[in-house]
Amino acid sequence: MPKNKKTKRPGWDEYFIGIAKAVSTRATCLRRKYGAVITKDNIIVSTGYNGAPAGMKDCLEVGKCTRKELQIPHGERYELCHSVHAEANAIIRAAVHELEGATIYISGADDNIKECLSEPCMMCKRIILNSRIARVVYSDGNGKFHVLNPKSWLKKRV
Repeated sequence: MPKNKKTKRPGWDEYFIGIAKAVSTRATCLRRKYGAVITKDNIIVSTGYNGAPAGMKDCLEVGKCTRKELQIPHGERYELCHSVHAEANAIIRAAVHELEGATIYISGADDNIKECLSEPCMMCKRIILNSRIARVVYSDGNGKFHVLNPKSWLKKRV
C-alpha cells in the first residue's frame, strides 16, 4: 500500500457495534438475534446474546417459538419468551465495578438476517439503569447507531 494512502480505521463505537453484531450470531432465538458487548475504558468486560437460560432447551433445539406461534408482535409480551435478552446476559456476566460507568453496545438482526432496530426493551432499560451503565449504543437497523445516556429514559413520576 502506498505510504500516502490512509486506511479508514473505525471509531470505538463502530468497532464495538461490529463486535456486538458478531456476538448476535450465537443467539438461539428463531425471531431475532441480538448481541451485546459491555466495555469500560474501551476494553471488553462482557458479552451476551439472547438465548434460553442455562440448562434449558433453546428455541433452535425445540424448533418453535411460543411468541411466534401466538402471533405476538415484536416488542410485546416478553414474559412468554423463553430467552434471556442479550443485554441481561451481558450484565449478569460482568462484575458490579465493571458496569458502573461502562458502555453497552447492542446489535440485532431479524429472522431474515436483516439488521433491525436494537433499542432495548423496557425490561432491559430498567436492568441497564440499575447496573449503572453510563452509555448505550444501539444499531438503528439502517447501518447506523444511536448513542445515549440511559438516564434520559427516566421520567418524573407524578
